[in-house]
Amino acid sequence: MNSENPYKKDAGDLKTARAMDKIAKTVFAPIYPLIAEQVRSLHGITSGHCIDIGSGSAALSISLARITDLDILALDPSLNCFSIARDNICDQGLEHRITPVQGRVTNMPFDDNFADLVVSRGSIFFWQDLVAAFNEIYRVLKPGGKTHVGGGFGSGNLKKSIFKQMAKEGGGFAEKINGRMNPETFHQFRMALDASSASQYDITQSDAGFWIHIHKG
Repeated sequence: MNSENPYKKDAGDLKTARAMDKIAKTVFAPIYPLIAEQVRSLHGITSGHCIDIGSGSAALSISLARITDLDILALDPSLNCFSIARDNICDQGLEHRITPVQGRVTNMPFDDNFADLVVSRGSIFFWQDLVAAFNEIYRVLKPGGKTHVGGGFGSGNLKKSIFKQMAKEGGGFAEKINGRMNPETFHQFRMALDASSASQYDITQSDAGFWIHIHKG
């Protein structure tokens, strides 16, 4: 993938983690409950183990925990995101339901056939080895397990609202997002999936976002 990994420079990791936490609690705040509800409605998995890959400050994990009985592992490579997520989880009284874990998608610290559900919003665009990532996701999924992995803003109206708000901040937010969501990127995802163990999948693209649904038979 060509997207720049926001955590590759240790000196800027804390600044990036704090900025992402702030935006998750403000401009992006409406996204996570909506995506969590879409995950629940589409897959019907409300108990068992869930891994949230690239969980950042745990916003999606928290939203899922509020509407399901899932035990959630919030996985992120950033130590600073780990610390921020831990604080956010405790602030919501969900420390018995969500466990922050520092780790990468290509080497997750979980047993084979562990997870009933794997989710991820946004981090896929920063995965450097897509085939290895999909192989690892397939490994940790239980037979019958499913994924909701990709990116999006929950709805077309929310996307428009967020783009409008982010435009005020400058930095070319819309251009960066639209640059990721292009036919070549989608082709790379399909090629990697077909080359991986996760060959049983569907891809959906709509106002709700771009999502990969892997099913482990």
